[in-house]
Amino acid sequence: MTDTLGVVGGMIVEVLGEDGAPDEPITRETSFASDLELESIEFVALAEKLQGHYGDRVDFVTWLSGKELDELVALKVGDLVEYIDRCLSETSTA
Repeated sequence: MTDTLGVVGGMIVEVLGEDGAPDEPITRETSFASDLELESIEFVALAEKLQGHYGDRVDFVTWLSGKELDELVALKVGDLVEYIDRCLSETSTA
């Protein structure tokens, strides 16, 4: 199985660019809002990268759209990693 956290972390760094990337390593506990300060346009760019990498196996946009505002504010990288891993395990057993 691939290192989903590494893949997602790399995509986040690509989206934020060298100047916007955090000084600390991206972990499962890294918050999209407070630690990374990802803006909506950056979420769109991340969704495009996820789509390009995982294809239809991971529907990031639908997953995100099902979240309430307080859930979005509290969203951590680990939440996304868990969602991706769950999607990948479901498609590999289907």
